[in-house]
Amino acid sequence: MDTSQKRIAGPVIRLHPADNVVVARVAVTIGTPVPSEGITARSQVPAGHKIAARDLAAGEPILKYDTCIGFAAEDIAAGTWVHSHNVSFREYDRDYAHGRDYVATALLPEAERATFLGYRRSDGQVGTRNYVGILSTVNCSATVVHKVAQAFTPEVLAAFPNIDGVVGLSHGLGCGMEMSGEPMQLLRRTLGGYARHPNFAAVLVIGLGCERNQLAGLLEQEGLSPGERLHTFVMQESGGTRRTIEAAVAAVKALLPAANAVRREPAPASHLKAGLQCGGSDGFSSITANPALGAAMDILVRHGGTAILSETPEIYGVEHTLTRRARSREVGEKLVERIRWWKDEYSPGRDVQINGLVSPGNQAGGLANIFEKSLGSSMKGGTTGLMQVYRYAEPVREAGFVFMDTPGFDPCSATGQIAGGANVILFTTGRGSMFGAKPVPSVKLATNTPMFSRLEEDMDYNCGAILDGTLTMPEAAQAILDLMLRVASGERSKSELLGLGDHEFVPWNIGVVS
Repeated sequence: MDTSQKRIAGPVIRLHPADNVVVARVAVTIGTPVPSEGITARSQVPAGHKIAARDLAAGEPILKYDTCIGFAAEDIAAGTWVHSHNVSFREYDRDYAHGRDYVATALLPEAERATFLGYRRSDGQVGTRNYVGILSTVNCSATVVHKVAQAFTPEVLAAFPNIDGVVGLSHGLGCGMEMSGEPMQLLRRTLGGYARHPNFAAVLVIGLGCERNQLAGLLEQEGLSPGERLHTFVMQESGGTRRTIEAAVAAVKALLPAANAVRREPAPASHLKAGLQCGGSDGFSSITANPALGAAMDILVRHGGTAILSETPEIYGVEHTLTRRARSREVGEKLVERIRWWKDEYSPGRDVQINGLVSPGNQAGGLANIFEKSLGSSMKGGTTGLMQVYRYAEPVREAGFVFMDTPGFDPCSATGQIAGGANVILFTTGRGSMFGAKPVPSVKLATNTPMFSRLEEDMDYNCGAILDGTLTMPEAAQAILDLMLRVASGERSKSELLGLGDHEFVPWNIGVVS
């Protein structure tokens, strides 16, 4: 079904003429006729789940959006519920066809491009928020980091209305880990990306002193130098816990007037870097919110902006749909190399989703396995060319649609995107993920109306209206883009109004803990 042109109606949704399953738009009971398919339901089928559109033979590929999401584990009669109990998961050959379908994006003339109100920084970046940040080099300085941030209550900051807050970001790494190699480089990349982030007017970095992630090593790797925007403290050299807190609080107080003096000013949408996330997905994610977000990102890319797709385990099985859009074979091979690292080196023999089984919430929402989840997840990236592939937390310097290698765990994935420069997060959900990520605003997009209505305090936009037949895909895409521009200009997202984001800084721990 071409959801960009047709409104959805009837008990089921056909997504592609070649599909041998359809999706239940509403809960379907035994004996329900499905006139559009010429079948009668033989099972109780929850909303968002699949129904066999014809008889399926054991071993036959299950096709959704004309893409294989698994194989019939047994003979399945037309009208039967199709889910993990009768769908087998196994590897199959995919033609990567690097760059075959790449088409250069036609950018809008600069005079026609969208703008937002942002904070221009001295390095040329533009922020969507104006925070003061406090980072820890190691978990041992976590308490100090949070004590400093807690000193700046809403009452204290009332005198500085142009500052969004003082946020302390700690983590569980920095010691008891490898002193060199990718795990330490990744942690330092992440901290360096936050230290340079345009949503921070200034940053303090606080270390203990004896940790493996030495402050000097962090600064050297990331090319950082203390100055007006960056201040450093080492607890063992500053007199201990209490004195470090006092000194850091005094430093933040001294920074507040200059941070408050910064004002929003018009900036082109080319300065927007959107981190794309999905969590708590359901069977409607690939029908409403994810393709709507992808269509919105196609518009953003034409305006010169950047869309960052991530969560490598959640493109596994459909990665060939991305490599075919790669601007070069080199870019496509980078993506395949990351997939192979996950499959061959990082997760063999472990009970993780790239090896098949998705979370209980995804299962209940109608997703049989990781192939089906990936089919929907990849749609967030839209249809434009894949311009570059980045490792976790690497600076995103290429405009357009790009990919960053991250886990599927949303806080960890978003942390990498933000470290790479994302200044807004767009997050789709079918089950109702609750998420925020200071210093970046997070916009939550619901896949279905019942969940949106139940969790309206957490959800920013209801893509379920597409399913209800009151909204078309292009209308939803434009509404999402408009909402993103308003939030980037200062409108508070639901997660910000709820105060989320203080505990979602989660650098990826890929190494051995000793």
